[in-house]
Amino acid sequence: MIRPQGDWQARRGGSRAWAMLGRFWATVLVCMVAGAVTLQVLGPPSPRQGRAEGAFALAAPPSLVPASPKPSSAMPARQGQAEEPLPAPVAAAPPVQPAPPPRSAPAPVRAAEAGIPAPFAALQETVPDLPGATLPRIGPDGRMPMQVYAASFDPADKRPRVAVLLAGVGMAEVYSEEAIRATNPAISLAISPYARRPAPLLELARSTGHETLVSIPMEPLGYPLNDAGTRSLLTGLPPAKNRERLLRTLSRITGYVGATAAMSGLRGERFGASEQMNLVLDELAARGLLYVDPRPVPLRPGNPPPARPGVRVADVFIDDPPLRFDIEFKLARLEQLARDRGSALGVAGTAGPVMVERLAAWTATLASRGVALVPVSALVPPLLPSVSETAASQPR
Repeated sequence: MIRPQGDWQARRGGSRAWAMLGRFWATVLVCMVAGAVTLQVLGPPSPRQGRAEGAFALAAPPSLVPASPKPSSAMPARQGQAEEPLPAPVAAAPPVQPAPPPRSAPAPVRAAEAGIPAPFAALQETVPDLPGATLPRIGPDGRMPMQVYAASFDPADKRPRVAVLLAGVGMAEVYSEEAIRATNPAISLAISPYARRPAPLLELARSTGHETLVSIPMEPLGYPLNDAGTRSLLTGLPPAKNRERLLRTLSRITGYVGATAAMSGLRGERFGASEQMNLVLDELAARGLLYVDPRPVPLRPGNPPPARPGVRVADVFIDDPPLRFDIEFKLARLEQLARDRGSALGVAGTAGPVMVERLAAWTATLASRGVALVPVSALVPPLLPSVSETAASQPR
C-alpha cells in the first residue's frame, strides 16, 4: 500500500524535531556538568573581584584587611593570571594595637627593703697622713661598724644557716652592678680596694640590702708569680709599713662591717699564716670590724674551727676552680655542712657571670629545702667590749 507523500514528510519532520530537542538537552547537561567541575576546581570568586564588580561595594580600611594565607598547592592558578591566594574573610575587627614592650625579669625578692644605713660620722675618724680619708671606729656610745652596718636576719629562725661572701666586687663595674642586683640581699659583698668607682657600687649595695666588707690584699701562695697588687701586705715588709698599707685599704670605702683577704681568686695564704696577721686582727677588732678568713681548714664532723671573737673561718671556697659543675658541687657541699653543723660559710673569690648565675639559682630554692640564708655577720662571733678595748689600748 503506497502511503501518501504528505504523511511521510510529516513523520520525517517529527523525528528530526525530537532529535534536535535531544541534542539541545544533551548540550545543556554537558554545560552544567562542565560548569560544576569548573567551579569545583576554581572555587568561589575572590572577594576583591566581587567588590570591584559590585556597584554598591565599599572598600574596607587597610587596617581591617588581614594578611592573606599562602596559596594551597592543590589549587592551580588561573591561566594568564598571577597566582593569588584566597584572603581570609574580612571581619569587623578593632584596629591593630602596637605590641606591648617586653617585660623585664622580675627583681629578686629583697630581705631588707630598708637597706643598709649610710655611714655615720660618729663611726668615722680622720687620718692625718691621708687627707680627706676616714677610717672606721667604735662610736662613743660603744656601737661597732660590724653591728650598725650589718644586714638584718631573723634570729628566731632555728633552721640551719648558710652564709656566702661574694668577693671581687668592683673589679669589673658592669659585672659588679649585675651581681649586686641579681643576688639575694643576704649575700655579703667584698669590695676590692682597686675599684675605680667604689662609691656608686656601695650606694647600690646599701639600697638593695647587701652588707659590705673590704678586701685586704695579702701575700698569696705562689708570690711573686701570684701578686695581689701594690697595696699588698707582705711578709717581707716591716709591721709599720704593712700597717700603713692596711689603713690605706680600710680608708678606701665607708660604711662596711669588716674585711677579708679574698680578692679576685686570691686568699692571702702566706701573709695569713705569718705572725703579722695577729697585728691585722687586732687593728680590725679595735675598730669594731669583723674578719672573714677565706682559707678553709679541714673539718671533722662535730669539730668547729678555732673561734676568735670577731673572726670567722670559711668552710668552703666556692669557685676554685670557677667552673659551673665545680661551683654547683661546692654549693651543695656548703648546704650539707650547714645541715650537719647548724651553720656554714662559703666564700667566692670572683663576681663573674657564671658564679652569680649559679649563686642566684641556688639561693632561690634554698628556703624550700629547709635552710636559711643569712648575711656573713650573722655567723661571726661578736666582739666583746673587753677585746676591742684591749686592742685599742695597744700601741700602733
